[in-house]
Amino acid sequence: MNRTTDLLLTAIAPVIWGSSYIVATELLPHGYPLTVSLLRALPAGLILLLIVRKLPPAGWCGRVFILGGLNFAIFWSMMFLAAYRLPGGVAATLSAVQPLFVLFLARFALGSSLNLMGIGAAVSGLIGVGMLVLDPGAVLDPIGIIAALIGAVSMALGVVLTRKWQPPVSPLTFTAWQLTAGGVLLIPVALIAEPGFPMPTAANIAGLVWLGLIGAALTYFLWFRGIARLGPTTVTSFGFLSPTSAVLLGWIILDQQLSALQFIGVFVVLASIWAGQRASRPKEATAQTDMPAPLQTAIKSN
Repeated sequence: MNRTTDLLLTAIAPVIWGSSYIVATELLPHGYPLTVSLLRALPAGLILLLIVRKLPPAGWCGRVFILGGLNFAIFWSMMFLAAYRLPGGVAATLSAVQPLFVLFLARFALGSSLNLMGIGAAVSGLIGVGMLVLDPGAVLDPIGIIAALIGAVSMALGVVLTRKWQPPVSPLTFTAWQLTAGGVLLIPVALIAEPGFPMPTAANIAGLVWLGLIGAALTYFLWFRGIARLGPTTVTSFGFLSPTSAVLLGWIILDQQLSALQFIGVFVVLASIWAGQRASRPKEATAQTDMPAPLQTAIKSN
């Protein structure tokens, strides 16, 4: 597949993630961030393991659990906690600092280039998200702010290490390993911190199926595939599509009103994503040729 196809497939993931806010508020019980994260990660991971039928080698278990913790257990828990304690706009804006973290982490961990255009694109995307979602009268909760920032750092580090630690297996297998590991890490924490999860209703089950099979298994396969093929500094700007998608879905599905400033914010976000791709392309265009031959073969087979 060519680069354009890879970019479009990768962009599908954050667009679908934008539906998580509506699903969480409309279909799931409130106040159970750890349990919801567990029920989102573990069943999806086990289903994918049944499909790929391949467990990580003993030497990879430590890395898989680190990645599962960063990309799922910590990130999702902090994301839901921030959503419960902060207005959606504040939580989304704080989470949108992730691309900036990725740029700097990739510079030190992977030796990726750091240029003014890339930094400018990340900052402009953050501004665009702020235009989309921030409410001037929003109340700032310290715990919610800390949770949102921890989640952003966790996801950024997970993105960079996912690119650094690439096993010679398909992205689908790598996704199965990480989802399962993240779910396993959440089991004792959720059972201790959040006992008494209510009996799921039909709406709860529908929401969890969507978040698990579509919002986790499918989207993270596309996301990790994009990281492997394009590199973290290329895909991270797509994260701005998630709050953009959430706002647009609220407008379409929940009949929420959008102001002129919010429409301008949509264009600012899209422009920042385009600029981010332009900034990262010279360095990342050779990412595939720098990969080990077994990994290139595994990726091409998916």
